[in-house]
Amino acid sequence: MAPRVRRKPDDAKRLILEAAEKLLTAGGPTAVQVRAVAAEVGVSDAAVNHHFGTREQLLAELLRFGGRKLKSELRAVLSTWSDGPVDPAQLVRALSALYADGYADLALALHRSGWRDTGGGLLDEVVDRLHAQAETACAATGRTPPTRETIQITVAALHQAISLEPLFGDDFRRSAGLASGAHDLTIEWWIDIVRATLAGTAR
Repeated sequence: MAPRVRRKPDDAKRLILEAAEKLLTAGGPTAVQVRAVAAEVGVSDAAVNHHFGTREQLLAELLRFGGRKLKSELRAVLSTWSDGPVDPAQLVRALSALYADGYADLALALHRSGWRDTGGGLLDEVVDRLHAQAETACAATGRTPPTRETIQITVAALHQAISLEPLFGDDFRRSAGLASGAHDLTIEWWIDIVRATLAGTAR
């Protein structure tokens, strides 16, 4: 029998969440079962329950794990904006990539079960940076910049639409007579919307 590997609690939690994320990407929320996660990590079911309690608590923490991952990716996007104009295409595609990997299904499944995340501010840094960029660009072009609230609404609407895209995007497009394969057109449309918002209005 292989010797038991003793891990620090934080390391064990990270490995469990990474295994859960792998299962989520491959099979959706139903694939994230305590036994499957335990087998993926090479620990007992009891070890997973010790760190996370119930399966629902594991799923909730997995959603937060995805949020932290997204925040890290968004900071990487922000760092690329430091030497030049903001390109919202990177922002839209980073959001799209996360939700395409199963987190859209997970968020909906948890919401249906009655779980609510009371946290907020995931995209605050993005809003602040977009607002600053819009003010700088509009000052140079003589246009009226969008208010911070306008950018907040735009980013919130973008986030809502992108998070639901893997679940309902094709259905909504068909309702308007679009082909089901128009996902890329939707992403490009959102990029154009954010760019137009940042451009402000003529005085």
